[in-house]
Amino acid sequence: MKSKHVDHLWEQFQKTHEDHFRNLLMEHYDHLVKTTAKRLHRKLPDNVELDDLISAGNFGLMDAINTYDSNRSVKFETYGPPRIKGSILDELRKLDWLPRLARKRASQLIKVRQSLIARFGRKPTAKETAVELNMDMVEYKRLKRDANVARLLSLNTKYTNNYSEETICKADITMDKKSQNPVNVAEKRDLRNLITKGLTSSEKLILTLYYYEGMSMKEIGLTLGLSESRICQLHSSILERLKAQMNKCEKEFVF
Repeated sequence: MKSKHVDHLWEQFQKTHEDHFRNLLMEHYDHLVKTTAKRLHRKLPDNVELDDLISAGNFGLMDAINTYDSNRSVKFETYGPPRIKGSILDELRKLDWLPRLARKRASQLIKVRQSLIARFGRKPTAKETAVELNMDMVEYKRLKRDANVARLLSLNTKYTNNYSEETICKADITMDKKSQNPVNVAEKRDLRNLITKGLTSSEKLILTLYYYEGMSMKEIGLTLGLSESRICQLHSSILERLKAQMNKCEKEFVF
């Protein structure tokens, strides 16, 4: 777009403040948004989308156009980018769940620990670190807690495979320590079905309540309406039968 035409757009917009002229100016200065967004995007984690930065930058561009005075000696190419960058940074702060103070405190702890490691030639103790920070242990533990929070990673963080163009998320390679291995679950289920084959429903229930639910003989007796001694007798009888049954079906086990 020629310079004279851009000057005309500025003149018309600042006279009328019509959306039509503002939108034409935004199209003309669109490259300022993309350049600023790309520059910031290179310094951010992979889970931050470039399109989101551009979208936030467009609001900054709109604000810059609305507040710019073409009669000043400052060119819009100089006036606009700081506004665009500020708008993008504001959006990033909204997306950041960790308070800025927590990040600052975490950074402070890391620097002090690195300094003490260099001085002592070993990892410093909690007390040594607290003394260096001029903190009591209560305040130090609070600082350490904040630092641990700052190290948390988003499960949407992306990693690139060096041997292919495939990208994977943190969630794909993070083990859930609370979950059970499905293979182990299946093996235990098959083993239980095998060794309880031929038992009555009541006998299976006694084994399940005792070995899987952790109930005592007395509790099982109350549940089934039998005495504790009777449950003990049944339990012993079941075990004897299972031992004999396992000896017969030993060949079914594969090691």
